[in-house]
Amino acid sequence: MTQSARIAKVSRDTLETQMTVELNLDGTGVSSFDTGIPFLEHMLDQIARHGLIDIDIKAKGDLHIDDHHTVEDIGITMGQAFTKAVGDKKGLRRYGHAYVPLDEALSRVVLDLSGRPGLEFHVPFTRSSVGDFDVDLFHEFFQGFTNHAMVTLHVDCLRGENSHHQIETVFKAFGRALRMALEFDPRMEGVMPSTKGKL
Repeated sequence: MTQSARIAKVSRDTLETQMTVELNLDGTGVSSFDTGIPFLEHMLDQIARHGLIDIDIKAKGDLHIDDHHTVEDIGITMGQAFTKAVGDKKGLRRYGHAYVPLDEALSRVVLDLSGRPGLEFHVPFTRSSVGDFDVDLFHEFFQGFTNHAMVTLHVDCLRGENSHHQIETVFKAFGRALRMALEFDPRMEGVMPSTKGKL
């Protein structure tokens, strides 16, 4: 079965941020980041490695104020690139899920390439920041991605004491759930995985 390349490049420019995101959904997990937010880059690398998605992000934002606008807009722009790259979704598994542990932490991510944006994010962080990074911004990242990738996403950290471990399990599970949902099902070649005939 020959598939067209699932690659996209999207730029987003606002008064608060300027960025470009490139995605290859059929990559090998190669990533390159220049965002000015090292901890976010560490988490984005988990998506690339565990999702086998090549990701290149260059972003400039108003970090002198705080990280909020940059983190949110990276999520938005990644979602836009994802929608562009994924194509018509024919033949895809559509649903993906993963459980990932890291020491004491365990998270579950379940997603649906539904065409209907919806986020349920339940991560009871044990502290408010990791280094200088405000962990509340991870919700903003996933909300931005969900809204523009047009996916239904359920994120649950089931247990954990270390906030770094908690969020790392979330991003690893997210990458693996994406990988599953994006796989082509050989029994569904050319078929839309929906009774509606459209996603």
